[in-house]
Amino acid sequence: MSKKKAFNDKPFAYHQEIELSITTLTNLGLGLGRVSPGGADAEPSWVVMVAFALPGERVRARIFRNHANYSEADLVEVLSASPHRVPPRCPLFGRCGGCQYQNLRYEEQLEWKRRQVAELLEHMAGVSLPVSPVIGSPRPFGYRSKITPHFSAPRPGRELAVGFLRQGSRFDIVDVPRCEIATEPINARLAEARAEIRRRAGEGAFERGATLLLRDAGGVVTTGHGDRVTETVPLGSEGTLRLRFLAGDFFQNNPFILPLFAAYVRDQARSSGARFLVDAYCGSGLFALASARAFERVVGVEVSESSVAFARENAAANAIPNATFLAGDASAIFSGLGFPGDDTAVVIDPPRKGCDEAFLRQLFGFRPRAVVYVSCDPATQMRDLRGFHAAGYAATAVQPFDLFPQTRHLECVITLGRG
Repeated sequence: MSKKKAFNDKPFAYHQEIELSITTLTNLGLGLGRVSPGGADAEPSWVVMVAFALPGERVRARIFRNHANYSEADLVEVLSASPHRVPPRCPLFGRCGGCQYQNLRYEEQLEWKRRQVAELLEHMAGVSLPVSPVIGSPRPFGYRSKITPHFSAPRPGRELAVGFLRQGSRFDIVDVPRCEIATEPINARLAEARAEIRRRAGEGAFERGATLLLRDAGGVVTTGHGDRVTETVPLGSEGTLRLRFLAGDFFQNNPFILPLFAAYVRDQARSSGARFLVDAYCGSGLFALASARAFERVVGVEVSESSVAFARENAAANAIPNATFLAGDASAIFSGLGFPGDDTAVVIDPPRKGCDEAFLRQLFGFRPRAVVYVSCDPATQMRDLRGFHAAGYAATAVQPFDLFPQTRHLECVITLGRG
């Protein structure tokens, strides 16, 4: 049995309480301040990160971990509050790890997310480019159309917790009767699911824990990963896009901001003057089909054959004849397109880890006129941006979207042109 790692007591003892002023927010949603471990007369140089503390606040914090060049602490007391601090809507805020910003006025959430993108752009990519104000969600609460609550293995004599991971924990689950950022249909179904799980647990149905799925599509909540669902995306004067996919598949989880989001990606690709569009991580076809009427031909490429089948079905159901979908070979993504890179815009929306080197080599070899890079993790996006610059592309627009109000997460769209 391995021994528990000893606490590093430099520069602070375990659970030592300190006072400090919070000056900024990290991109992990943590308040950051500096203190002087060597005494009051020394220059404040040691970084301390405090969850749920806000810029402009003076706080008392309790140290729980010292790293090589910073410490982590729990918020004990707000001694002087930020004028932007607001009462959190959820009574579990601070314990449930799902939200980081419910105590911060929504307009300030948007401004801090813009600043964080600007700092990442400058420090990680070496680019000084104005970052547009974050486009906020029409619904700051009640927007999330998919949640995945968990429960651990039942224990005799203990009520089963069904919810999300506790703040700062990788295993402990907080019981969540209601999620304030989820839609109302999901919350209604969550109550039913919790009662059913506890009933079955009492009958001995579970030897281990599990993860649930609740997906809201137009007010109908499904719980099976293989269930087919339909998402409706209004596209203004161009009509309405109806997309079918499996409930467990990836799809953006804020349908209320999706029309603005998809239209912006389309308009950025169209502004390049390209005649053709490639959607290189097309999934069930959102960006390809939302943009199709702005281009002569659109091709969506996806390594998942099941997603390609849905994309083709969606193209037919929406009467979009100029969109083709290919189950792409990861080693030859851009082969056989039938049109030149010089006259093509490419939309990429990779997973959180960003683009791998093999994909970027193929993209740069294809040499598209423009690239619209959509990312749910601006840090990996900025890392990839260095490769684009080396390949002769320059960022021309940076537009964040707040698909995840009350949390540290956001989507960022960067438009890149060649030359």
